[in-house]
Amino acid sequence: MKGSKNLLKMVVLSMLIALGVVISPILRVEGMCPMAHLINIVCSVLLGPWYSLICATIIGIIRMALMGIPPLALTGAVFGAFLSGVFYRLSKGKIICAVLGEVIGTGIIGAVVSYPVMRFIWHKEGLGWVFYIPSFIAGTLIGGSIAYFFLRKLADNGSLAKMQEMLGSPVYSDRSSVLSTTLTIAAFGAIAFVVIEIVSGMFKLSAGFTRYTAYGSLIAFAAAAVIYFVIKKLKKPAQDSQ
Repeated sequence: MKGSKNLLKMVVLSMLIALGVVISPILRVEGMCPMAHLINIVCSVLLGPWYSLICATIIGIIRMALMGIPPLALTGAVFGAFLSGVFYRLSKGKIICAVLGEVIGTGIIGAVVSYPVMRFIWHKEGLGWVFYIPSFIAGTLIGGSIAYFFLRKLADNGSLAKMQEMLGSPVYSDRSSVLSTTLTIAAFGAIAFVVIEIVSGMFKLSAGFTRYTAYGSLIAFAAAAVIYFVIKKLKKPAQDSQ
């Protein structure tokens, strides 16, 4: 039984590695690879920190060897992958903590480590210790948001727990409440605001466009959160009366 679960883990790990290599070019610019963070978080939740570290390392090596990606493929993935799994386990299965581990591990630790690697090994000029932090954080917020939404749906319908049980991973119960979902929707607005501001700075977009888009996203998500909360609260008394 244990041998079959270990074999299943290897199969899932291989699938995630292959998927990570294939989808990594989506939305990618140097210093920002959102889909890599999506794979890191999903692997951390399904398999744990060590498997996620292995997954990120192999994907990074393949991308460097076959796609000509600089060492950012490793420095911008391995720390977040491991911390995502660690934070998820320490929090007893809180998906948001897996995302937070990815943001801290990649957005801060990985970004800082990338400076000496790119400066002294890759010989890239004009860098500073915080040069990669904005783009790394933007990438983790985009990929982390997608991963959170995906895993949240799996957790709410019970599929995530079944998958973890099949893989022999620790099984946690992290069902969302109306309030937590409302706050999550509102948080996506804040994430969108930060990402738009960072990306606009990177690509030097016009200030007017950035301002309207960023604040428009913030207001839209806040309004969606309020509407969701009201609808759910109105629906609950109706269900209780039946």
